[in-house]
Amino acid sequence: MTSNITTFNLGYDMPTMAASLSSLLLPLGSTCKSLSCNPQGIAADRLRCLVPQYRRSMVKAKASDTTECAAMVNTNSRRDFLGLALGISSLFVGSLEAKGAGLPPEDKPKLCDEACEKELENVPMVTTESGLQYKDIKVGQGPSPPVGFQVAANYVAMVPSGQVFDSSLEKGQIYIFRVGSGQVIKGLDEGLLSMKVGGKRRLYIPGPLAFPKGLTSAPGRPRVAPNSPVIFDVSLEYIPGLEVDEE
Repeated sequence: MTSNITTFNLGYDMPTMAASLSSLLLPLGSTCKSLSCNPQGIAADRLRCLVPQYRRSMVKAKASDTTECAAMVNTNSRRDFLGLALGISSLFVGSLEAKGAGLPPEDKPKLCDEACEKELENVPMVTTESGLQYKDIKVGQGPSPPVGFQVAANYVAMVPSGQVFDSSLEKGQIYIFRVGSGQVIKGLDEGLLSMKVGGKRRLYIPGPLAFPKGLTSAPGRPRVAPNSPVIFDVSLEYIPGLEVDEE
């Protein structure tokens, strides 16, 4: 059985065929003003110009899409980076706050440790006529200072909550002053005059015998309000010029 293959000749060569297909890219109603037009009404010169223009426009469109995508990626990348940076910083700050909140209070040098505090609960309180109160942590064996004499003492000054606002121990230097001459607050003067060398005492100083003008706060230091009560732990180390009698 023989198949008959019929060949149709449309009368167009390949360039003409390409030109006729490219006519679909032209707007409807376009006319050919050239003298040499193909059967679809498109001038060959015009067609040769339109095809490269179309290709260039497609390339530009793709490049534009690529640029827009890159811009979107860059924008998203910046946003993601900023979000990540903010997240990390918030976590870092939060961790610092958590660590700061979880840390125990700074260990400061004291004249009365935890064992001393427990023993002090059973020590009787002494109250003077001025309103000063005190408890002897340790009774000294040396002489008591005469009024106007210099004394060398260590102290830890606290607000009633126990926060330290001043300390000779932290400064690493014994405090030397003339007792009973108004160089220190009244409560400290009175409390030291009845002590003996080698003794330690906790003074509960009422507002009128403390700081009439108060003390401003400092980094790591609480504020002392005017005429507010304070607590002093003091130790009388020695009295310059007075020697302890040897037994």
